[in-house]
Amino acid sequence: MMTLPKLEDLSDPDFNPFEIEKLSTGHCPDPYPRIHELMQQGSVVTGSYRDEFTDIKDVQRDGVPQVMVLGYEAVMHVLTHPEIFTNREAFMPSLGQAFGESVSVMDAPDHTRYRKIFQKAFLPQVVSKWGETVVDPVVNNLMDAFIHTGKADLVHQFTHHYPFQVIYAQVELEPEQAPVFHKLAIAQLLSAIGAPQGAEATEKLGLFFGQLLKLRRENPGTDLVSHLATVEADGERLPDIVLISFLRQLMNAGGDTTFRGTSALLMGLLTNTDQLDAVRADRSLIPQAIDEALRWEGPVSSTYRYAICDTEIDGVKIPKGTFINLVLASANRDPRKFANPDSFDIFRERKFRSAAFASGPHLCIGQHLAKVEMTRALNALLDKLPNMRLDPDMPPPHMIGHILRSPEHLWVKFDS
Repeated sequence: MMTLPKLEDLSDPDFNPFEIEKLSTGHCPDPYPRIHELMQQGSVVTGSYRDEFTDIKDVQRDGVPQVMVLGYEAVMHVLTHPEIFTNREAFMPSLGQAFGESVSVMDAPDHTRYRKIFQKAFLPQVVSKWGETVVDPVVNNLMDAFIHTGKADLVHQFTHHYPFQVIYAQVELEPEQAPVFHKLAIAQLLSAIGAPQGAEATEKLGLFFGQLLKLRRENPGTDLVSHLATVEADGERLPDIVLISFLRQLMNAGGDTTFRGTSALLMGLLTNTDQLDAVRADRSLIPQAIDEALRWEGPVSSTYRYAICDTEIDGVKIPKGTFINLVLASANRDPRKFANPDSFDIFRERKFRSAAFASGPHLCIGQHLAKVEMTRALNALLDKLPNMRLDPDMPPPHMIGHILRSPEHLWVKFDS
């Protein structure tokens, strides 16, 4: 392994972006009663989803015209009409500041060109190989620390670590640099609330990845950065500005969401023991259990688009220049599409795909990797923690947050 460039910490090394980020994601234990009330008002409701649950303002969108779009059909309509509802104007004030020229902030034709290259990099047959070579060693190493104790907090000892450690392994990050890497990745997002550490973190990660790209091009290996630096479609490779922006976003888009999705999956199964027993006995049920977890408690509850022309949604006129606050959670809990939507049920009839990975041209590039990670994590837990169950001596788990949701603890016992 070659020596990587040195990551520079924030100028205030004692600054804790994790605590501030918690304020942004919220402490709401259950936003769904309010989401259902909003859905009763119609597909379009004036206002901001964030403002329904917190007084902490999004400084990058405060004061601009916003509407919430609710319900499965309306949300999917916006996601699948990028010629009307664009990403660039929606995300340049936020993700654009944090990550730069990420594909998340692009519209066609640039988005189409670069996404085609990324898709080649994340083909299912490519990603599946990472499951054995990258994911399994990380999962097994984490479990070795508690496998003989007979009990664990699966959030603090497992789910909150393994997706990030997978990313460290993919870029071959030196272990001593991992804490600063994670801190900077989270701090980038603080530009949304006006914290100066956001821009500082973006600059320092950009410098690091620029130097790393140069090293990998000179000495390519089997790591993710080398792979992305050399993959091409139609003879075109990713330019550095796009690749660096993608790598800046990787911890948040790939690590944080997978941590939350896996935590929701485990909570859904552990609190529905009949379903946990069914999956334990028949591992072919795991894909539908993952799909249900992503529908029931998708890691991201809302996202944005921007109306570039006058239009309408479900008969409601939307003026040009309106920020569209898409409440993905309302699509996933729409009773018109999912019976008993607030229940976790891996056996439910599946006529409709959830909005957990969005839809349309911006369908999540990393969805296959996320499912590989969740599958291998669940299989390992079921294999190595016999009779895994909630710890009756500890408080039961509960989800928290209104934008990014996950349980804070998952205390379990098992036969050691």
